[in-house]
Amino acid sequence: MAIKRKPMKMVTLLLAMIMTLSAAGCSSGGNNGSNNGGNAEGSKSTNAPVQTEAATETKLSEDEPGWKADTSPITFDWYLNFSWFPNKWGVDATSKYITKKTGVDINFIVPAGNENEKLNTLVASGKLPDFITIDFANDNVKKMIEGELVLPLNKLAEEYDPYFFKASDPAKLNWYTQEDGNVYGYPNASSSPADYEKYGDTYVANQVFVVRKDMYEAIGKPDMSTPEGFLKALQLAKEKYPQVNGQPLIPLGLHEFGDTGNYSLEAYLQNFLAIPREKDGKLYNRETDPEYVTWLKTLRQANQDGLLAKDIFIDKRVQMEEKIAQGRYFAMLYQRTDFANQEGTLYQKNPEQIYIAIDGPANSKHDAPTLDGPGISGWTITLISKNVKDKARAIRFLSYLNSEEGNKDLFLGEKGVSYDTIDGKDQFKPEVLELLNKDRSSFDKQYGSSFTFWMLMNTNITQQWTNPTVEPFKQLEDWTRGKTKSASAFEGIDPTGNSPEGIIGSKIKSLRAKTLPKLLMAPSDAEFDKIWNDYLEKQQKEGLEKFQAYQQKKYEENKQKLSQ
Repeated sequence: MAIKRKPMKMVTLLLAMIMTLSAAGCSSGGNNGSNNGGNAEGSKSTNAPVQTEAATETKLSEDEPGWKADTSPITFDWYLNFSWFPNKWGVDATSKYITKKTGVDINFIVPAGNENEKLNTLVASGKLPDFITIDFANDNVKKMIEGELVLPLNKLAEEYDPYFFKASDPAKLNWYTQEDGNVYGYPNASSSPADYEKYGDTYVANQVFVVRKDMYEAIGKPDMSTPEGFLKALQLAKEKYPQVNGQPLIPLGLHEFGDTGNYSLEAYLQNFLAIPREKDGKLYNRETDPEYVTWLKTLRQANQDGLLAKDIFIDKRVQMEEKIAQGRYFAMLYQRTDFANQEGTLYQKNPEQIYIAIDGPANSKHDAPTLDGPGISGWTITLISKNVKDKARAIRFLSYLNSEEGNKDLFLGEKGVSYDTIDGKDQFKPEVLELLNKDRSSFDKQYGSSFTFWMLMNTNITQQWTNPTVEPFKQLEDWTRGKTKSASAFEGIDPTGNSPEGIIGSKIKSLRAKTLPKLLMAPSDAEFDKIWNDYLEKQQKEGLEKFQAYQQKKYEENKQKLSQ
């Protein structure tokens, strides 16, 4: 559905009203709320940028960034639904530069514990922070939209910042257009079909199967692509390295077990096994594939053999990061960017003790993995709350972050500080690049560029400023090249919210989350079969057919959207 825009006469009239209010001193203000974690609305900044005469004369149009119309100080509260996010705005050079440039300061709000519990509480209260960044597939996205807790970005843009439409990809706006014709969220790390045509041969995947280099080589570099070889390698590693620096070796690492399942044991493993997503135009229930069941039983055998540490069933990402930094895992089915900081630290200590990507679990035909490349849905979406303290400044700041200018600022930082024009190309200064590759955590705190703040990152735009990847990260990237596939047509097909299908979906995901650990801890294959068959029966009773019919309909709609 096309997004309708208001005529420019209306925009001009609104601009005049905004300027009048600004001259009367009605602009929102705020100091750095990120330093104390509080809401700084109403306080004044001591080093705030001065609104220049040029800024006050900025005309609102699709060709002129709206943020320039008002650079007076304001602080927005920004909720990130990721408990592991460690950074504060205003500590590093890049965020300080952006605040000086735009007048916008940010107070990040990050849940201390369970993300869904925190967000559910916020949604139930009806009072959300100014900005919300959340996984695009999270059920709360639909709840926030249906509950009218977030504002349509297109309507905000029509009123306050037509530049939003120039800074945004029409295909992505179309993808996220709801049934009411409005767009409520914009994605990061998103790639449209046009992006695939332009950049597809450069795409790499995030999903990898890795092993600790020194251990893997010491046990003879065994083939881990077959169930037999996989189990044998885990056994050899445990026998040769029962302990790592006085702590027990963890033979296999997986993503955390959450309320809806486990990434490693679902899509990642299915992708490594090259299990199709559809057959003859009909969605295929990948978890019923015999190859997948075989590998779940392989992991069950691993647990019976004492090769699955109890840690993997209870650890969250923070605990995993600590153990990765200690080199305690032999192998992991994981996301390479999720352990980049730890990988860099390990490399500095001992290049032989890093994690390298190898051919992991494969199907019986040894087909190449079909790993997820960047999809049009992206990773997260960012929304603006109905309670936002300043609608105009909010949509203008989102437009800025989303634009090429904003992406360059977030990626490279301030010229002369973190980057310069070197050999005719804007790129990181040598000492900055060295720190980035050596110590990501310290880099984030000192410079804050290279998408320390990734909420609106456009990884296609930023390719022009990237430096060639260096070791130990290069090997991980290179292993995925040629194995990526676009899964855009299959994104966002799960029902969410309080619809009948959404309720069924929530029950099925919860059932899966409870079943996966039971399958791995089953004492025998016979008990596994019993648990598995019971799981399939319960899915049917919960309404699996209705759930799948909804998925099929959305899949067909997605194919239609992508063909436009």
